[in-house]
Amino acid sequence: MPLSKQRAGAPRVSPSVEAFLDESGHVGVLTTLRPDGTPHTAPVRFTWDKTAGLVRVMTVASSRKARNLLAGPGGRVAICQVQGFAWVTLEGFGTVVREPGRVAEGAERYAERYLSAPPNPPGRVVIEIEVDRVLTLNT
Repeated sequence: MPLSKQRAGAPRVSPSVEAFLDESGHVGVLTTLRPDGTPHTAPVRFTWDKTAGLVRVMTVASSRKARNLLAGPGGRVAICQVQGFAWVTLEGFGTVVREPGRVAEGAERYAERYLSAPPNPPGRVVIEIEVDRVLTLNT
């Protein structure tokens, strides 16, 4: 797997937040904005790349979340992982990526976190979120 490069402005998170985001089995809730400005919220599996400051979500280009970002490239998105009364929200700019190497990296990171490969349907893409804000409670 290629090593991610440090992105300028990538947020730093505490070791406890890092551990929370690395635990296998957790899902997050991803919020994107539809073209009419209303929120679309969906549970997703995701990975956090602390070096690059990126969240990666595997999906297909025809999904509502991907279509929302394709309709408004670079739109703001948020993903929140909750466990009891502890949560972390990661916010940033989202992009739908089709480049095979980056999709493969997303799939590999997914397999590492969730201990199984992600689905591989036709049209698979990765949503990359360049995180610039981290909000936490009890982590």
